[in-house]
Amino acid sequence: MVTKKIGIIGCGNMGGAILYGALESGVLPKENAYVYDINPAMMEKAKGWGVNLAADDEDVCKKSDIILLAVKPQNAAEALSQCKKALDNKAMMSIVAGVTVERLQNMIDGTPRILRILPNTPAMVFEGAFALCSDNDLSEDELETSKAICSAIGIIEMVPEHLIDAACGLSGGGPAYVAMFIEAMADGGVKQGLPRATAYRLAAQTCLGTAKMILEKGIHPGELKDMVTSPGGTTIEGCEALEKGGMRGTVIECINVATEKSRQL
Repeated sequence: MVTKKIGIIGCGNMGGAILYGALESGVLPKENAYVYDINPAMMEKAKGWGVNLAADDEDVCKKSDIILLAVKPQNAAEALSQCKKALDNKAMMSIVAGVTVERLQNMIDGTPRILRILPNTPAMVFEGAFALCSDNDLSEDELETSKAICSAIGIIEMVPEHLIDAACGLSGGGPAYVAMFIEAMADGGVKQGLPRATAYRLAAQTCLGTAKMILEKGIHPGELKDMVTSPGGTTIEGCEALEKGGMRGTVIECINVATEKSRQL
């Protein structure tokens, strides 16, 4: 259980998901959480979870040991300026996409210790994928606290900062790509006569189950594919169609362009 006081600046979809997951998993006691969001609706949501509501960004920092910065990139400078000197010598976790530690430091009045984190939206259902920056200056205790919060609602991988953009292109945007694939699979099922709701459920569960086989059973994706593709069977016909359509190359290029966009933010 986390014993440090955790402050959250920005309790929107991603910040709220991390906070809610940490509370629900029992890792973070609600009395140890302090929240501020400029949106009254988000503050009301946090109030319903029983956490402490702070007066403003500076108040969050003063009352917390570790601060989670969970605002949009275009709002980061304003939010950090409102912290004034209260971030000095504190630990901060930032999930602000595309903003490097160096840029964050330049926005802050003081010298906090910073850990960049790249989360994704499946954290909302306790199945997140978190890339934590291995280039950080948190204390061992602070880093373990950060890991505990993230691992309570997903898996964590430590990556150097120069690869955070690649993680953004892959797992950050990945839910959108997977959702498009599920939608396309379902469309194919509907074309062949399946009811829409049935097609979505079958497609989504197939993706979920396949992912669990890879993660929990340690089965290599290529081996898993071979398990399903019988000689002269239906699946190899489908695989051929995907190869003819350039699926692999298109997916690789998808990650490439998303990564480059993250670098430009």
